[in-house]
Amino acid sequence: MRFLILLVATCLCAQIPARDSRNINIPHTDTHFTMPVYKTSAEWEARATHLRTQILFAAGLTPMPQRGPLMPQIFGRIERKGYSIEKVLLQTLPGYYLGGNLYRPLGKAGKLPAVLAPHGHWAYGRLENTAINSVPARAISLAIQGYVVFSYDMTGYNDTVQTPHEFDGPREQLWNFSPLGLQLWNSIRVIDFMESLPDVDPQRIVMTGESGGGTQTFLTTAVDSRIKVSAPVNMISASMQGGAICENAPGLRLGTSNLEIAAMMAPRPMLMVSATGDWTRNTPREEFPAVRSIYELYDRAADLETIHIDAPHNYNQPSREAMYTFFASRVLGAPKGRAVSEQRIAVEKPQDLLALHGRPLPENALTYDRLFEQWIAAATRQSAAITDRQVIRQRLSLALASEWPSKILSERSGERIVLSREGRGDRIPGIWIEAGKKVTLLVHPDGAQVARQTPAKSESLLMIDAFQTGAAIAPRDRSVKHFLTFNQSDDACRVQDILTALRFLQQSGYTDIRLRGEGRAAVWTLFAAAVAEIPVTLDADLAEFAGTDADFLRSFFVPGIQRAGGLRAAQVAAGR
Repeated sequence: MRFLILLVATCLCAQIPARDSRNINIPHTDTHFTMPVYKTSAEWEARATHLRTQILFAAGLTPMPQRGPLMPQIFGRIERKGYSIEKVLLQTLPGYYLGGNLYRPLGKAGKLPAVLAPHGHWAYGRLENTAINSVPARAISLAIQGYVVFSYDMTGYNDTVQTPHEFDGPREQLWNFSPLGLQLWNSIRVIDFMESLPDVDPQRIVMTGESGGGTQTFLTTAVDSRIKVSAPVNMISASMQGGAICENAPGLRLGTSNLEIAAMMAPRPMLMVSATGDWTRNTPREEFPAVRSIYELYDRAADLETIHIDAPHNYNQPSREAMYTFFASRVLGAPKGRAVSEQRIAVEKPQDLLALHGRPLPENALTYDRLFEQWIAAATRQSAAITDRQVIRQRLSLALASEWPSKILSERSGERIVLSREGRGDRIPGIWIEAGKKVTLLVHPDGAQVARQTPAKSESLLMIDAFQTGAAIAPRDRSVKHFLTFNQSDDACRVQDILTALRFLQQSGYTDIRLRGEGRAAVWTLFAAAVAEIPVTLDADLAEFAGTDADFLRSFFVPGIQRAGGLRAAQVAAGR
């Protein structure tokens, strides 16, 4: 029996890596991802629920902003053979306006299906009209076929000019204020707008976009089930996750990739359009089977289709015609496989499509700075209204991307100890002195060796080198593309290490646990106590840390932490 125990202990120790994986395996936009294996639809749905929450939090949409009146301005009607075009401004947030064009069929009675048509990173945005991609041709063709189509801007394009297209400051990251979040919110509000139109059937709302518009398409379908059919074009890739800031909010792809996000469309019908000349070149043999594995869990593999176009990055006529054909069978009830061709189309002059051509923004339109401050004020009110400690704890956990580990591995040599979460590959060195039933976990910003010099009253004492402190300091490449989209910040990792150590003490049988943080580590221990799943006695002097943006930027940088309630939320959750 003793030999068996020793063997098991040896096996557990062998799973602790020699180097912390958080310093070695650093995913980024060009990492090659694979789809995890899910055995049942229930297992996948649990995962999808988690991912939906993660996406919404990364976008700054947890809780959702208040859905105020859209105050749609629809004007400048043009009528052509079989369709009309109108200019549109929507107030998606107070004082923030989204521009676009509404394309409608002429001579069609009753409730019609609707199409959301976001665009990619083309020079002319929703007005792009070239052989490789024509957004107006797509919208006109769909209108002629019987759809109500809304073609709308990315942030910073065409009529949506109150922010630049790309903005990504550290302060904005604290509040989850990003172009990705605004664009996802705009798409959600566009669905609201389409549902409000008297000629739209709310049960037949579909979506298609290319490149960055493809990202918008599968993000929207992941969080909003009102999209019934979709066709993301040239964007679902295992090896490129989207290069622009508007596709890469901090925390968006922690532990996941676009493969899983796109698969959240299941079991609703989806067409994956790919090309030989971009990062979707392997779709027929890689990404399509990966996403299909989720559809197969529902016995709905036939509801996922793919087409591979011999072309560079595009939404060209062959790609569009594949989408028309798919939508016709899935939305209009046409026989499956009956090809729908694109007619010759005359595109309007840009000035006849731009909502702000010769027209100012509405009087209440906000500047970028005022819009950001309004976002902060609204988020602060939402956080203050949340009083349930469990909900507060969950929101902080989302910002920190923390977990209460199921099992801790440990390796000891005298007073030296190394901890690791099973299956995670992290490595937390420490000093462990057992001397009684009471225990203190002491965390010092300079690591365990320095912490040992601090007097402690408890009988047992655990001191750790929290991430990138003491003996745990090691190189970490933060220069990769969109590092924070795929990786936790150092301070978030430090909170996780404290949680891992607390779980080790619980796993070791301790019930009376004191958590003490020295210096800068006091803030780490406060947030750890706030999200820990066991009660701890917290000893943490925050000194001059008052929870301002400047404090977080200087001493505890975690994207989304202010959106989750910041210092007040941590104090409430920790019972202080």
